[in-house]
Amino acid sequence: MNRFIECVGVGKIYPGKNEPVEALRGIDFTCEAGDFVCLLGRSGCGKSTLLQMMAGLEAPTAGQIAVAGKELHGPSPDAAIVFQDHGLFPWMTVQKNVEFNMKARGTPAAERRRIAAHFIAMTSLTGFEGRYPHELSGGMRQRVALARALANDPAVLLFDEPLAALDAQTRRVLQDELARIWAETGKTFIYVTHSLEEAVLLGSRIVLMTARPGRVKEVIDVSLPRPRRLTRPDEAALLERLDGLLRDEVKQAMEAEA
Repeated sequence: MNRFIECVGVGKIYPGKNEPVEALRGIDFTCEAGDFVCLLGRSGCGKSTLLQMMAGLEAPTAGQIAVAGKELHGPSPDAAIVFQDHGLFPWMTVQKNVEFNMKARGTPAAERRRIAAHFIAMTSLTGFEGRYPHELSGGMRQRVALARALANDPAVLLFDEPLAALDAQTRRVLQDELARIWAETGKTFIYVTHSLEEAVLLGSRIVLMTARPGRVKEVIDVSLPRPRRLTRPDEAALLERLDGLLRDEVKQAMEAEA
């Protein structure tokens, strides 16, 4: 087993106005190189917090996280993160946005153009290199953000609900694009979602989290054939299983709050 990301006893507590808020408790989690892991759970369960700690943007208050065998003590050069808000520079073209991090690292101009062209093509943006973000649809802007992340050649891409703000049709197309790009690149993807359908469509593993404080409730390996369409009996069975687990989790949380 190639343990590319490993969380051991990870916890996170935030200072609160009246008392501390425990976001995560005792997270033990392993991700192998080349996995497409979906972190699934209800809103507020700590999925995004865990993702940001895997990126090294936040530090755990308990336990440790290692990426590629190295314990994190800050942002990892092996990881790139894609947020729900694409974070593009509005004054830069698609080409310049994709090249931005390479330019900051001192990559020669010709090499930047070659790498950017490769990932612009991979994300189906060829012909839009000279456009500005305001001239693009929401789905296209997210593809630019993905191309920019890929251009850094990270070993792992971390996604924080990147398609949540898009309409259903655009979201479905980009889900297919993400699955294709994952298969083409062989990179490790970790993807935060609260959508059962999205987790089944995309994941090679699904990590189901409890209500706050977030813990790992169950890890499900998904070996369903691709492409997935949620119309096959085995896909429907997995959806039903996840729905039951989440319903139980919500019920337990409501009883605890009563």
